[in-house]
Amino acid sequence: LKMSWFWFYLPLHLLTAACLCHSIQAPTTGSQHSFKSDLFNFYHSLILADGKETTIHLLKDIPKRYYFVLEEGRALAPFTITVTPCDVPIEWSILVHKAPASFLGKAVQGGRDTQEVSNSQKATSMVSTIFNYKGNSVETYVGMSSHSALYMLEFLSTERDTHITVYLTTDTTSGHLYPELPLDPRIDVIGIGHTTVTLTWKHSPSVLQHREGIQYCLLVNEKHNYKSLCAAETAIRSSGMKLPPSLGLSLSPYLLEPQQVMILSNSELSIINKVSSGEVRQICMGTKNIYTVPNLSPSTQYYFDVFVVNLLTNASAAYTGTFARTLEEPEPKIVEMKDGKVIQVVLDGKKQKFYSLQYQARHRKVQFAFQLCRGQVRVHITKNGKTLASENILGMRYLSLKGKLLDTYLVQLRSTEESNSSVKVQVSSHFQKPLFPLLPESLKIKSFSKLRSCNSVTIAWLGTQEQSKYCVYKKRIEEEQVWMELRSTDRCSGPESRHKSEKVLCKYFYDINLQRAVTTETIKGLDAGTLYLFDVYLIGPSGIPVRYHSKVVKTRKNC
Repeated sequence: LKMSWFWFYLPLHLLTAACLCHSIQAPTTGSQHSFKSDLFNFYHSLILADGKETTIHLLKDIPKRYYFVLEEGRALAPFTITVTPCDVPIEWSILVHKAPASFLGKAVQGGRDTQEVSNSQKATSMVSTIFNYKGNSVETYVGMSSHSALYMLEFLSTERDTHITVYLTTDTTSGHLYPELPLDPRIDVIGIGHTTVTLTWKHSPSVLQHREGIQYCLLVNEKHNYKSLCAAETAIRSSGMKLPPSLGLSLSPYLLEPQQVMILSNSELSIINKVSSGEVRQICMGTKNIYTVPNLSPSTQYYFDVFVVNLLTNASAAYTGTFARTLEEPEPKIVEMKDGKVIQVVLDGKKQKFYSLQYQARHRKVQFAFQLCRGQVRVHITKNGKTLASENILGMRYLSLKGKLLDTYLVQLRSTEESNSSVKVQVSSHFQKPLFPLLPESLKIKSFSKLRSCNSVTIAWLGTQEQSKYCVYKKRIEEEQVWMELRSTDRCSGPESRHKSEKVLCKYFYDINLQRAVTTETIKGLDAGTLYLFDVYLIGPSGIPVRYHSKVVKTRKNC
């Protein structure tokens, strides 16, 4: 690192003079006091604070210098300097003025790219470099001086503008700002699955001593490992994500951005950041030192970093990161369908992959029945490589196909939205009675505005030519709940999923004349000016229920 000695000596003489003035015990005159005050104000921003973590912003190719003084009168005065790069590699050095031959120093904590440590200086040298480092690892220098000395720290970024944190302390008796790492700070991978990776690491001594204020936080991403929490947060911000100052304290619901998802489960708090390079997960699991990361993608390489975080000071220390590749996803299984048997399939919206069913016909005519339970589903049916049907399922759908005996039909299903979808499927020969009930032309429920009062609502729905059972249920809801209630409804669930207090009535009816196959019902005993959700369930001879489309009606406020 090229140094400009002029920039050391110019403040050096002034700071030395200030130190000498400070050590004079005689009463100060007004002129002496003014000199010291001016000097202090001029160089206040250059003096590194003792016992406090300082954030320093560096401009590309412009060195920045800070100073600190070890006071006289302390035998073998110790000091510690920890520098944390928050982005790109930097260069930094420690220089000392009139360092005595008895000066002792050493660098601790591994992971360095290059380093030079000099424990002896020439007697004729006024200024000497005692430590020099280049890299992006967190580096700590521990030194000890036998008498007062003036030190300078110089920092330089040659890649781009960046920021770092620097912590200087001369008090080694009051504990550590940063949590301690174990002697072996590696993360071990002890289990790998298709969508999970299990990690373990040795306990931090700080966790064992101060279990209340210390916790472990795990960072998972698909890009690379991070050597500090500061570097991880900088990378997430550079991807367009706004983050709070510290991961340890960022897991708060009111701090979440629109691109973040918070998950609280079994006292573990997770935040998923949606960034351009994929997901970055932050998981804080308290003081547990073994964790299984769930919901990963198959055949994908992930990088894992564990940080031990002091919740009181926001300071953190990084374990040595690791990486692992999840197992390849097995070939999708083709499920054999049996005549008349209903299969319910749950489809993963994120993967957008087909779920395959296969059926070998026992008759020339077959009928497929699909009942959409949740979400949106697309069905694709082929026979001998030829497409017979390809469409989105809406509510109930029957598809009758004609072929040869022992023809093999392949049914492929997939979700057409990011959330999970669900569908029930049944296949039977055309001559058998379908398991699903006969459906009316429409599954809509109609309400009559003119028949609506403060405490009653009249609804109507279509029936069929087949004797069936119809059950009506009501549920009181708030306006802000309507969208979510309609969105999350499982349309395949039957009356057994409802609370008994929501049941209004059950009745049987049918009509040979479809024009007259309609029924009405007036629900009484309602509250004025209140929203209600009404559901009608059609239950055929087989007992399989079909749910009509839910209807939201508000009673009149004034009558």
